[in-house]
Amino acid sequence: MRDFAYARAGTPESAVGTLADPGTSVIAGGTELLNWFRLGIAAADRVVDIGGLDELRGIAMDGDDLRVGALATLNEIGEHPLVTRTAGALASACLQAASAQIRNRATIGGNVLQRTRCPYFRAEEPLPWPCNKRDPGSGCTSLAGRHERQAIFGWTRDCVAVQPSDPAVALAVLDARADVLGPAGPRTIPMREFHLTQREAAEAGQPMRETRLEPGELITGYRLPASADGQAYVKVRERASYEYAIVSAAASVRLDEARAAGARGQGAAGARGQGAAGAREQRIAAARVALGSVAQRPWRLTAAEAELPGTPLTREALIPVIERAMADAAPLPQNGFKVTMARNAAVRALLTAGGAS
Repeated sequence: MRDFAYARAGTPESAVGTLADPGTSVIAGGTELLNWFRLGIAAADRVVDIGGLDELRGIAMDGDDLRVGALATLNEIGEHPLVTRTAGALASACLQAASAQIRNRATIGGNVLQRTRCPYFRAEEPLPWPCNKRDPGSGCTSLAGRHERQAIFGWTRDCVAVQPSDPAVALAVLDARADVLGPAGPRTIPMREFHLTQREAAEAGQPMRETRLEPGELITGYRLPASADGQAYVKVRERASYEYAIVSAAASVRLDEARAAGARGQGAAGARGQGAAGAREQRIAAARVALGSVAQRPWRLTAAEAELPGTPLTREALIPVIERAMADAAPLPQNGFKVTMARNAAVRALLTAGGAS
């Protein structure tokens, strides 16, 4: 650790003003930034604390949108009745992240900005191997080393890391927008576009860039369209507590109510006679689905979303739809299993969101 000056921001505008100095970092919960300092991933001459800015707190309805302040903690979001009622996938994702103690400190603004958990990137200084994110141009050790947890979409030979945030996947599937304040004023960024894959960053001429945030910009909150659709977040990990996802999936499903009402109209006797077959008559009217920990951004399966309306809400019907949407997956030699695991997670999320699991 190196010494740094510390100051508290009085307003969001003053915090943005301090970020004009490239030697300044912003701290909120601190659960990620202090790790960066310890490992040598980042260093700062000055740290500005935004934790006292009440303008960045709160969870409330704003017209038809649910607004979540950037300083809302993961536990606050996961347990808030407005979130559980209108954005259940986000509540679930928040409560499946990290540990209860960390969730009490970690903010939703900082969580989506966390860096990859790639072990080659997370090594302490002096770095014993090449890593383009830590030392641009040095190479990617993971490409020829261990990469079973790395990307199956959007990677390049410069980097194969994934974005590990759980809430980011839910925010992407729920069509959330990030409210951002910067030197040029406020703007919004759709969360499905907030992060960049390595390929997208390379095409933009900045191969190590990870988000669409510009220098000096600060996330102030998120807006999500309130929804009554069924939602789910599925996280596959090696243990059920304090572990990052191997793969994850978030889904939002609206059922064809006219068809469902027709099935209900057959009466109790018909339902008893058909058993599980009656439930299989439910069909999807609209759905959204996104994968997590498969790329350097949440991966919306837009081809599946276009095909899902009219599809029966059954595992047998959903699997080929998801497989077609994942046809462009490019697994590495050690992580081909993630293709099947991600497919299964997406199907499970859709079934759970539709009430069939």
